[in-house]
Amino acid sequence: DVMVELAESGMTMLCVTHEMGFAKTVADSVIFMDGGDINETNKPEEFFNNPQHERTQLFLSQILQH
Repeated sequence: DVMVELAESGMTMLCVTHEMGFAKTVADSVIFMDGGDINETNKPEEFFNNPQHERTQLFLSQILQH
């Protein structure tokens, strides 16, 4: 809740998380990494609704169903 409030207040933050709901709520930009490589960078709406990379698509299909 505190981090959401800080984000809403305009504070710049860099967060590393596996909590996709949190990322979707507060992120201005999402960077998806796998195996130490950046696979995809996009705005949250595009990242979650239209992932471009096959690995991102697989990850989101597994995470967002649970």
